[in-house]
Amino acid sequence: MTVLQNLSDDLASAVTSVGPSLVAIHARRRIPSSGILWRPDVVVTNHHTLQREEGIAVTLHDGSRVNATLAGRDPTTDVAVLRLERAGGEPAHATEAAPAVGQLVLALGRPGPDVTAALGIVSAVGGEWRTWSGGRIDRYVRLDVAIYDGFSGGALADASGNVLGMNSSGLSRASALTIPLSTVARVAEQLLATGRVKRGYVGLGLQPVRLPASTVQKLALQQDVGLIVVSLEDHAPASSAGVQLGDVVVAFDGRPAADPADLLAQLGGDRIGTTATLRVIRAGDIIDIPLVIGERASKRGKE
Repeated sequence: MTVLQNLSDDLASAVTSVGPSLVAIHARRRIPSSGILWRPDVVVTNHHTLQREEGIAVTLHDGSRVNATLAGRDPTTDVAVLRLERAGGEPAHATEAAPAVGQLVLALGRPGPDVTAALGIVSAVGGEWRTWSGGRIDRYVRLDVAIYDGFSGGALADASGNVLGMNSSGLSRASALTIPLSTVARVAEQLLATGRVKRGYVGLGLQPVRLPASTVQKLALQQDVGLIVVSLEDHAPASSAGVQLGDVVVAFDGRPAADPADLLAQLGGDRIGTTATLRVIRAGDIIDIPLVIGERASKRGKE
């Protein structure tokens, strides 16, 4: 009983420690979503919880309400940043320590005036991964914990009150995931500086297709799957370079391409304006097509 009581006390202390850095965000019709005080006047939250970009208000830990403006949002990583019209308190104590599978954790949110908590464990940890829309997440962290309405945008904390990341129900339909602090920091700094995250763009719609064994052997390919071009955007880098519908992409800048994510992984903001080589199969032969990577145009809330 002493061990259980000590654990209970530690968890309650963790909630008390993190609670002042959690805010409620009023930017949708239903119950508020949650956010984390990143700086005294900056809040990070989930992109998918913000249903409007004007008239946003934030409820702080002391119950006071402060207006906020949207500094930027990145749909691909589900991160958004708000600037408060005045300082909101002390940011949470963060740690870059990687969560461990089986570790007891708290999902914390403020979907209203009070802090709420759910206890669970980290069910899986992995390396860097790409979201379905191409965003780069530095570490895969899956939770076995209930993420109630209004919890998205809140904190994942350990039993010592250290914040491990920001929780999201918008990156997977199957389970709750945590966006690690390294990803939050990288994206938040870009949004604060420019209002958006720059990404490369070629304008291709691609679908994986299995290649005949005879084609793989004839062309000495490294894989038996390629990416058939099913759509081309007008005036985009790919169409301007001469890529055609029905071409099968097998490599991008010398790296095999068997999944659309293989191309997305090479279209970071640092590639904008540089030349890349798209290797395609056309009429049974290999063709190398140079193209200049463009910048993906973005609108607020869209990518």
